[in-house]
Amino acid sequence: MYKNPEWSYSAVLYELNIRQFTPEGTFSAARERLPFLRSVGIDAIWLMPIYPIGIEGRKGRLGSYYSIRDYTGVNEEFGSAKELREFIGAAHALGMKVILDWVANHTARDARWITECPANWYERDEAGVAKVPWDWTDTAKLNYANHDVWRGQIEAMRYWVEEFKVDGFRCDMAMLVPIEFWQEVAEELHRVKPDIFMLAEAEEDNLFDRAFNASYQWNIHHIMCDIAKGARRVWDMRNAIHAERAKYPKEAMRMSFTSNHDENSWSGSEQSRFGKALEVMTAMTFLMPSTMPLIYTGQEVGYDHSFEFFDRDPIPAEAYKENRTTELYRRLTALKHSEAALAAGERGGEMIEIENNAKDCMMTFVREVEGSRVVAIMNLSPYTIHADFNTGIYAGKYLDVMSGMQATLAEHVDEHIAPWNYRILVKKQ
Repeated sequence: MYKNPEWSYSAVLYELNIRQFTPEGTFSAARERLPFLRSVGIDAIWLMPIYPIGIEGRKGRLGSYYSIRDYTGVNEEFGSAKELREFIGAAHALGMKVILDWVANHTARDARWITECPANWYERDEAGVAKVPWDWTDTAKLNYANHDVWRGQIEAMRYWVEEFKVDGFRCDMAMLVPIEFWQEVAEELHRVKPDIFMLAEAEEDNLFDRAFNASYQWNIHHIMCDIAKGARRVWDMRNAIHAERAKYPKEAMRMSFTSNHDENSWSGSEQSRFGKALEVMTAMTFLMPSTMPLIYTGQEVGYDHSFEFFDRDPIPAEAYKENRTTELYRRLTALKHSEAALAAGERGGEMIEIENNAKDCMMTFVREVEGSRVVAIMNLSPYTIHADFNTGIYAGKYLDVMSGMQATLAEHVDEHIAPWNYRILVKKQ
């Protein structure tokens, strides 16, 4: 795989739903909130698709972001190309990267390519009509047996890197097109921008073969949801974490999250899915090995709402206020930035478990590299646990991240830990 960009190792990613982020739903309005996002600790903005949306078969009033009519156009609903450039420029001035959402598998049914390109750019039925992938009836399936489609995609991606100076791409349903296509994409884009960042919405391990830097951590996310609901126990999560580290290259980054646009719109807000477990599970997304945490639109202010996907449903201005959730994210992002032990990819510390007496309910572990140690004591259950474990060489004086107070980790811990309660301790060596 290609070398990860230097900025990505300690980065926190933010998924920005332009349509719902502000009452105006525009690039210009979103630009005004960039300093606030930076103050929360955001390092990179992932913009959901900013391209014109198809009209044929459109879902809802405004349609799906992922039904793209023109890969090099800008959706006038959000503003002009000039306003998009200004947004990207403002983000860069604040030290934030910007990555675009890319949909390679399909276009809108009335996309420019439908009429402007040869018929064999699309998979077609016996009547010559472009096929519909899955049940996405507002889209048309591209034909990856035709290498001209690859070239068309790559030229469009180059356009955004060269002309708008974007820093990478989040690639929708990356497993639905050939890995060889993504390898060609990565090779060409690295010639244009050597530190391009590529995130796959998929989990296949071959995506890290000269193609992507990071992929979604879907499996562990769903285990976390099940634990919060009482449907699974903590050993399932522990086993999955260890299995992942054995499955993927050390350099591979995994995007961890409690929400994103799919989970929020189709499964409900993170508050409804995690309940009282939300805070401790949020902390886990920052603590697991090799992870890049994601914050989705509205999470930074604890907005409890499941957004409409195909229509305007913006966060009310009065609801976008700093609060306890904002402070939680500030503490967690500061921890991610300051502790080398929590770096993603090959630079971070491995998860070293401290054996405890309640492994079906608790995770107690250490991550450390030279100069940085993080100890996590996590009750991932709805029960008060009488914890009993030895800390061995990890006993000593620490800083409690969430309280900001000095703390002592005893050689023998024998205490009650409340449901969904946790401690994160850091020590400079």
